[in-house]
Amino acid sequence: MRAKNHQQRIGSGFLGDTDSAPEQCFPTPLEQLLRPSQATAGAGSKNDGRDTHRKQCIVPACAQFYSASDHACRSRIFSAMLPVMAPLGTIRALRSALANSMTDPIRLAEAALANSNRGPNHNTYLWQDPAWTRAEAERAGAMPESPGGAFGDGRDTLWGLPVSLKDCFDMAGSPTTCGTRFYGERNGVATRDSWVAERLRARGAVITGKTHLHALAYGITGENPEFGDSIQPGTSDSLTGGSSSGACASILEGSAVAAIGTDTGGSVRVPAALCGLAGYRASLGRGNWRGGAHLAQSFDTLGWLFADLEEAPLLGSFFAQQERDPSLVRAFTRFAIVPDSFLHDCEPEIVAAYRQTIAEFQALGLQSSTIDVDWWAGARDIFAPIQAWEAAGLQQGHFNQFEPLIRDRLKWGAGITPDEIGMLRERHEEFRARMDELFGKYELILMPAAPVAALKSGADHSQTRPRLLRYTVAFSLAGVPAVTIPCRPGGMQLAAARERDEDLLQFAAVVGAHRKATAPALHS
Repeated sequence: MRAKNHQQRIGSGFLGDTDSAPEQCFPTPLEQLLRPSQATAGAGSKNDGRDTHRKQCIVPACAQFYSASDHACRSRIFSAMLPVMAPLGTIRALRSALANSMTDPIRLAEAALANSNRGPNHNTYLWQDPAWTRAEAERAGAMPESPGGAFGDGRDTLWGLPVSLKDCFDMAGSPTTCGTRFYGERNGVATRDSWVAERLRARGAVITGKTHLHALAYGITGENPEFGDSIQPGTSDSLTGGSSSGACASILEGSAVAAIGTDTGGSVRVPAALCGLAGYRASLGRGNWRGGAHLAQSFDTLGWLFADLEEAPLLGSFFAQQERDPSLVRAFTRFAIVPDSFLHDCEPEIVAAYRQTIAEFQALGLQSSTIDVDWWAGARDIFAPIQAWEAAGLQQGHFNQFEPLIRDRLKWGAGITPDEIGMLRERHEEFRARMDELFGKYELILMPAAPVAALKSGADHSQTRPRLLRYTVAFSLAGVPAVTIPCRPGGMQLAAARERDEDLLQFAAVVGAHRKATAPALHS
C-alpha cells in the first residue's frame, strides 16, 4: 500500500518542480573527506579489499590466468583506454578509508549531497531528501564492526558508501515516478522498500536519492520532456544516454560512487559508453524485481554504473543469490569479434577504439575469432515487438499519459495479436539458442556498446534508437551478462554466457588493472 501525500520540493520531492538551481561547486576530493588527523596518515591495520593497502595498482589475483606481451605495445594500447576519474573517490579507496576510520559515512554523505544535481539541468535526482540521507548515514555508522571481511571491519563492501537508486524502484518514504509525473502522483509515497533498496540499506549503503530516467525506462537517449533531458555534468549539451541517465550523472558529478541501473535493450551499456563509465548488466533473472517497475519482463535486467573498471568484482555479488568463492573463477582464453561489415554505421573513432580493445585482449593472451553475425539482422524485429507488447500490457489504460513517442510504441504493442506474439516467442527461443552456441564456442563476444561517441541535446534523435539497438539487442535477446569497458571515446560491451557473471567481472578487473599498471603517469 502507498500513502498518497508527498511533497514536491527540494529535499523531499521532485527536483524538477523547482526553478532554483543549486550553487555550482567542484566535487569534493578524497583528501577533504578524511578526518584531519588522518588526511596525511598512512593506512591503518585494515586493508582495502586486497592483500595490502593499495598505494599503487595491484593486479587482481585472477590476472595470473592472463598473460601480456610486449610492454611498450600494452602501454600504447592501455594509455588511451583509461577511464574517467571518480570525482568523489573510488569504491576501494573510500571503503578502505572507512575501514581505517579515516572518514565516516556522515562525512561521505555530506560530500555526496553537496555534489548533487551538478548537470546543466540540475536534475540528476527526481527525489532527494538530505535529512533522510543523513539519517541513513548515521544508521550505517552505528552498524557494529567485527573482525574479518574484505576490508577487515566485518562490514559489507557497500558499507558507508554513497549509492544512487534509479527511480523505478520503491523506497519507503518516497514516490516512484518511473520518469513520469503520472506515476509519481498515481503511486504516491511507497510504504515498503523494493528488494534492491532493502538490500542496499541492509548492507549499509547510504542512498543519496532516486535518479532521473527516460520515461518508463522506455528509451535510450536520456531525454525526458517532463523532468528535462539528462545532460552530462561538465558539459553543456551532451546527453547521458538512457534509460539509466541519472545513474550515470550521479557518478560523473560525484554524488555517488556506484549507481543502480537497469538494462532492457541497452540502458546500462549505452549510457555507460557515452559517459566514459564502466557498467555491469547482470544475467537475466539475477536479483529480485520485487518493488521494481518492469518495462518488459522478458528482457529486464539489473545493473550497476561505476567509474573504475577494476572494481567490477566488488559489485557483482550484490545481485547473486550467494557470493562465489573467488578461487572458482574460470579464466577466458578466447573471444569473438564482429566483422567490419557490421560496423558500417560506426563513427571512425569508435571503430579505432574497438581495434585498440581487440589488441588489448590479444596482448592479455586471448585468441580472437571473427564471427558471422548476418543473422543478427532480424534481432530488433524480434526484440522490439515483444518489448512493446509486454510494456503495453503493463501500461494498459494509461497510454495517453505519456509522451507521443512512447504512447505510439505502446499502442503498436497493444495491437500485436496472440498468434504474432507466439511466433515471435519461437523466433526468440531460436535466436537465444544460437547465441548460446556462440558463447559455448567463443566464450566472450566483444563489440561497441554504441556506434557513436556522443548524443547532443536538442538534436533530432528519431533514428537514434534503432541505430543504437542494432548494437545491443542481440545480448538482450540472449539474456547474458555484459560489462561496458570505457574507452576514449565511447565504450565497448563484452558479454559472456549466462551466469558467468563473476568470471566476466574478474576479467574486467584484469583489464582495468593492466590499463593502470601500463600508464601510471595518467593515474598518479
